[in-house]
Amino acid sequence: MRKNIIDFLARAPRDVFRAKDIAHAIGLRGRSDYDDFKEILEQMVSAGTVKLRKKGYYGSATRPTVLQGILEVTRQGFGFVEVEGEERDIFVPARSMSNALDGDRVEIALSPKKARPERDAPRAEGEVLRVLERAHSTLVGTVDIRRREARVTPDDQRFPLVSVTNTEALSGVSSGEKVVVRIDSWGDGEPELSGTVVETLGRSGDLAVEVRAVLRDFRLTGEFPPDVAQETQEIRPDIPPGAFAGRLDLRSDLCFTIDPEDAKDFDDAVSLAVLPNGTRRLGVHIADVSYYVREGTALDAEALRRGTSVYFPHMVIPMLPEKLSNVLCSLRHGEDRLTFSVVMDLTAAGDVRSYSITPSVIRSRRRLSYEEAHMILTGAPASIQDTPETDVRAALVHMRDLSALLRARRKKEGSIDFETAEVKFMLGPDGSPTGLQKKAHLDTHWLIEEFMLLANKVVAKHIGLVRSDDHERPFIYRVHDVPDPERIKELASFVQQFGYSFNVQGGVSSKGLQKLLDQVRGTEVENVINEVALRAMAKAIYSERNIGHYGLAFAHYAHFTSPIRRYPDLVIHRLLKEYALGITPERREQLRSRIPLIAKRASERERVALEAEREVTKVFQVEYMKRHIGDELTGVISGVTRFGMFIEIHETLAEGMIHVRDMEDDYYEYDATNYGLVGRRSDRRFRLGDPVRVTVLRVNPHRREIDFALVQEARKPAPTRRKRLSS
Repeated sequence: MRKNIIDFLARAPRDVFRAKDIAHAIGLRGRSDYDDFKEILEQMVSAGTVKLRKKGYYGSATRPTVLQGILEVTRQGFGFVEVEGEERDIFVPARSMSNALDGDRVEIALSPKKARPERDAPRAEGEVLRVLERAHSTLVGTVDIRRREARVTPDDQRFPLVSVTNTEALSGVSSGEKVVVRIDSWGDGEPELSGTVVETLGRSGDLAVEVRAVLRDFRLTGEFPPDVAQETQEIRPDIPPGAFAGRLDLRSDLCFTIDPEDAKDFDDAVSLAVLPNGTRRLGVHIADVSYYVREGTALDAEALRRGTSVYFPHMVIPMLPEKLSNVLCSLRHGEDRLTFSVVMDLTAAGDVRSYSITPSVIRSRRRLSYEEAHMILTGAPASIQDTPETDVRAALVHMRDLSALLRARRKKEGSIDFETAEVKFMLGPDGSPTGLQKKAHLDTHWLIEEFMLLANKVVAKHIGLVRSDDHERPFIYRVHDVPDPERIKELASFVQQFGYSFNVQGGVSSKGLQKLLDQVRGTEVENVINEVALRAMAKAIYSERNIGHYGLAFAHYAHFTSPIRRYPDLVIHRLLKEYALGITPERREQLRSRIPLIAKRASERERVALEAEREVTKVFQVEYMKRHIGDELTGVISGVTRFGMFIEIHETLAEGMIHVRDMEDDYYEYDATNYGLVGRRSDRRFRLGDPVRVTVLRVNPHRREIDFALVQEARKPAPTRRKRLSS
């Protein structure tokens, strides 16, 4: 058995495996054999012949000196390579980057462990040997034309200049215009890339042009390929009568949707009934997209390619064509819709006593916005009281009480709630931002969130409970690994600056972290500490391996509730239907090989969507701040570097910088230990989280940058009490 284990791990020295996977691979089946295997495996870990790479995952003890992974480059020029199976990413100094760029899949050679410059913790260091796969074939930037030469400065400052080879194609194009350039040479031995301009977008700094530039940069489009458009056109506009067969008919139940005011893709509805014995029957009804989007179709392939819908202040890039996302699949008020329902009976304590997961058909009674539902709960306006659906308010009251119970239980069990602020833009007729406001998080937001969390948990647990070695059911889980211990130590050191003591001896539980967030809630440093805590967390991803969800403190979790806008949810709907009917061993093997690829693709597309949304939001914030040049505003120091301080404005959440060169009252030096800048003569200090009063100095739309000047230092938080937090 020992030899079989070593031989199996040696065949994939870069990979990690669960104990169950190793046992299955070496041919073990019985329970007694598995118990012996586990004992031997732990002995091998103790002896050093097998490596426990991270919690619950085992790998070869012989660590390869050449690894592969995705390179992430920082604005400072150094980078990190995330390697599957490695506890921490590999540090790559700028001098060892070769010609690799951000996002590239690279092969690196490991050097002896060295300390990362900005951390005391030892970390593996590597050198890029070669680029295996380029992440970008095109770049978007601003062209500078001088006589017969032209260069493009990429919008993403992590990329070098691009020398344009087809200058003759720039006839009629002026310096300062945004262009798309295809990379022809990656600068082997040269400080620049070279490429061909393939599209001109317009004048740099113009709102529409900057948005278009982001879309091109992230390769996003609202248009669908001809074969997808053709398949969509062939879908009949009504539901065939035969589609109702075998479905749970819930059209007589009081179901309704609660969504943002401007939403069009309603993919979830809820219902709640109180039974005579006091049991609460909660229904979460999700659009049955899998009825329309079948595996193997052009529609399915395009949905996988996109991975997710992308939401901008003024538009949506949908995963599915509008005929499906906004019409046939959308749970519109007063119309019959095919759904997949999770119906749960809950006790007075909030325990799920029983549940069913079944295809269904519903008819939504009302379309409510979060704000309207909140008004009904707090005031029951006449517009609702005068309608036949007077029981809407009663249902909402029961839902509010149940969601509060579920949230309290979830937090008690260690679930973490990061309450990050968001802004909503008010747009003028031309699409430009005329105003903005912070989004309020209402009780009705929590209501829907809690019900979706519970449905997702029940679905994942349902699959997890029936898994076995002989009848494994491949699945896509939403997982969140435990945080890097070194990042948690950094968080503890950071919050200490504000008078909070965060005990991380022996690691930190999600309960301990939630206690910290509860204590800073409502303080001047809440947003900053939330942001730093978020950075300390691992990223939630999709995976075929269920390692649980640290942030939610769930042993089982998946995404089931948004198949209109997330591809993993669509796949899970299909899997639930397949498993209910039974699958062949051949189909199981097919799924085992396909699902990891889907999970990886979905995780990648989610990251792209988040980055694109962040960039377009920045474009709108910068556009809005143009009219505030010279205004005095209040903000908080959200980042500190050697060259200045980042400031987040309270009202707009826009982030800009005060450059050290503009701080003329003293010579300021960077204090890395205390996350601040210190005046050499005055000893004046500026720390992360300090409130400041600034004036808007300049706005640079084409670089999406805002520069501030310091007006005066506002009242600093005075941490007179020290809070001790035990984990």
